[in-house]
Amino acid sequence: MVVVIAALGLLLAAGANATTRPSGLYGLVTRGPITPVCAAEQSCSAPAPGVTLLFWRNDHVVGRVVTGRDGRYRLRLLAGAYSVRRLGAAILDRKLEPDRARVRMGRFTRVDFAIDTGIR
Repeated sequence: MVVVIAALGLLLAAGANATTRPSGLYGLVTRGPITPVCAAEQSCSAPAPGVTLLFWRNDHVVGRVVTGRDGRYRLRLLAGAYSVRRLGAAILDRKLEPDRARVRMGRFTRVDFAIDTGIR
């Protein structure tokens, strides 16, 4: 009986450790258009370095990340759905697509974001 209880305890502990894999998001943030006229041989967008992304849940910021020099980011978050906004110079800028992201339990999901520069 003691052996059975000990074995059951080890199985439960192993199962608990298996569910604690980190989860979150990673990807690339770009900005564009970067010129008023785009040429076929030249990209209309570029990586967006130094951008702060805010991840909201239940009207609270629960995550924040700043993109690297190459526009890439990586952030650990709990599984669930988030609203995403870019922190602008003085206010929250809503020119970010997509503006929502879903984190899957126990894995990192790639989500790329694009910032509309408004150049036309």
